[in-house]
Amino acid sequence: MSCAVALSGCVTGGVKSTVPKVIIDSDYNTLGDDGQLGAMAAQLQAQGKLDVLGITVVSGNQWLKQGVADALKSMERLGVGDRIGVYAGANYALSHPYAEIQRELAQFPSGDGYLGAWSKPEPTSDAQLVAPPDGFATHTKLQNKSAVEFIVDTVKANPHEVTILAIGPLTNIALAARQHPEIVPLIGQIIYMGGAFDVPGNTTATAEFNWWFDPQAAREVLRLPVRQTVIPLDVTDTVKMDKRIYDRITHDPNKQTVITRLFKQLNGYGFDGKNGFETTPDYTTDIWDTLTIAYLMDPSFATQTEERWVDVDASFGANDGKATAYASAPPGGLQKMTVVKRFDNARFFDFYVDLLTRPVPVKLP
Repeated sequence: MSCAVALSGCVTGGVKSTVPKVIIDSDYNTLGDDGQLGAMAAQLQAQGKLDVLGITVVSGNQWLKQGVADALKSMERLGVGDRIGVYAGANYALSHPYAEIQRELAQFPSGDGYLGAWSKPEPTSDAQLVAPPDGFATHTKLQNKSAVEFIVDTVKANPHEVTILAIGPLTNIALAARQHPEIVPLIGQIIYMGGAFDVPGNTTATAEFNWWFDPQAAREVLRLPVRQTVIPLDVTDTVKMDKRIYDRITHDPNKQTVITRLFKQLNGYGFDGKNGFETTPDYTTDIWDTLTIAYLMDPSFATQTEERWVDVDASFGANDGKATAYASAPPGGLQKMTVVKRFDNARFFDFYVDLLTRPVPVKLP
C-alpha cells in the first residue's frame, strides 16, 4: 500500500505521513470539474483524510486571471481561504501559440474544437473578469509566491510525500522541473487527468484538451522519473453523470448548500433545462478531473489498469497533442506508468455525491 492511500499513516523516505499531502495543479473554474475537485478536497481535509497544501493555477479552461479569481472565491466560499492558499502560475503554454493553433485547425478541422482560454479574449485587467454567481472573493487573497516557487519549496519541504493532482495543462510542473531539477526525485507521485489513447480526443480528433493546450509541457513532465498515473478520456468517457446522480446532488431537500445550489445553476443544462437548454431525459455528461482525487484516496476505484510507456506528440499537424501509450518501452526516455482504463462507477458516484453535498462552510481540523 502506498502513502497516497494509507490514511492511517505510513513511512516514506523516513518521514511519517498520516494523510496524503496534495498540491492541486488546476486550470480552475467555479464549479466545473476543477471546482468540484476543490470542494471535494476541502471536505476530505475536514475529515482529516487529506492535507491540501495549496492550489496552483494555470491557464487552460480559462485564462490565468479568471482561474485565479474563481479559485480564490472557491476557497472563500468553502470557508478555507485562510488555510488553503492559491498560487498563480503560467499564463501561456511553453509552445503552442494561438497563431499555430489557428493554422492547425484550418488545415486539419476535426474533433469538438474545444479551445478553452483561446476561445475568448485574454483579460488584461481585473475589470474584465467574470464574477462567479455569488461574487468575487472579498477577503481571500492570492499568495505572493508563484505557483512554480510553491511547487518547488513544498516538494523540498516534504520529500517523497507530495502528490500532484495534475488536472490542467502541465506548464507549471514542467517549469518547476526545468528550473529546479533537484525536486524531481523528491516528488511522491503525479496523478493526471489527461490524454486520449484508444478513443477520440475532445479538442481535435486525436488530442485531449489538457495535454493539447501545452503538448511540450506534457512531453517533458511525462518523461520525469516519477511515479505516475494517467486517467485519460478512455475512462472518463465511460463515467457519466445522469439525471439520477444529478438529482442526488441538487434536489435532496436535506442537503442544500451553496455548493449544491451552484452545481444546479452551472451544471443544470440538459437536466433541469438551465441556460436555454431543453431538459433531455437521457442526457448525461462525462466526469473528468474528480476521478483523480478518488483514485488518490483509494486506487481500487480503478477496476482496470495497464502499465504503459506514455508520450505526447508536440509537432505541428493533425496529431499535435495526441497521446500514445506503448505496451513495451520504446527508445527516448519514456517512463512506465499506470494507465487507468475503467472505474467502479457506482462506488465513485457515492463518493462524489457524498462530498459535494456535505455541509458548507467546511470546518478544518
